[in-house]
Amino acid sequence: MSHRIRNLLLPLLLASAPLLPGLALAATAPAAGNSIPMQLQHAVDGRWRSPAHKARDRYRHPLQTLQFFGIKPDMTVIELDPGGGWYSEILAPFLYHHGHLIEAGSPRFADKVKANPALFGHVEKVIPFTPPLQLDLGPANSADMVLTFRNTHDWLNRSPDALAAAFKSVFDVLKPGGVFGVVEHRAKPFADPVESARLLHRIPEDYLLALALKTGFRLGGISEINANPKDPEDINVHRLPPDLAGPESEHARLKAVGESDRMTLRFVKP
Repeated sequence: MSHRIRNLLLPLLLASAPLLPGLALAATAPAAGNSIPMQLQHAVDGRWRSPAHKARDRYRHPLQTLQFFGIKPDMTVIELDPGGGWYSEILAPFLYHHGHLIEAGSPRFADKVKANPALFGHVEKVIPFTPPLQLDLGPANSADMVLTFRNTHDWLNRSPDALAAAFKSVFDVLKPGGVFGVVEHRAKPFADPVESARLLHRIPEDYLLALALKTGFRLGGISEINANPKDPEDINVHRLPPDLAGPESEHARLKAVGESDRMTLRFVKP
């Protein structure tokens, strides 16, 4: 949650949904003696990742983000709407030996998996996920972790019901104690969520927190790992790097800002 409103809002949230203890990081690895941070670092440093993708690490902090969510190499993990596979290129190798990675998204990503078996050949399966029409993520209580990176505004753009249905489907597929990890572009505190999602591709953090609690999740943690105080939060995120979709005259200024200010939220199914 933005530090600007945490002192105001967080006591109210804690009163209704106490923070859970942090998830312990076990030390299992493909190579004996390697810790989970070492395995994650290996995946982040992988030679299979392009220089363009690695250049985004300074803004997206994949190592710290996945550690915060509490990922382990023997988990069953579902990634929602993987897009171009930026995080999938890290998750797939990390989970290859002992875990299971399920990608839930568009047929285009299924084609990407087929086209690159050396990297994605051990993705267990790709399933359709297009809220509110296709929501089945698998058997109830079957996943240890569900992750979504910068997608929740797209579901809200379809409708508030679509976003709520997506959260409910995540809740249903998670095992008790399972984690829902969310990274999203942050709007100004208490901004109109529908308008922010439509015009700026952002959601106010208080809106997602309230929706998660209403769905039945407990708040497992909030991190500022992906915060960017330089971001004014009042412009469309695609005008910022890496897209720089606005006029060329603003590119230099917005490159200095960097990528968008992002909330990083960990929710836990009781």
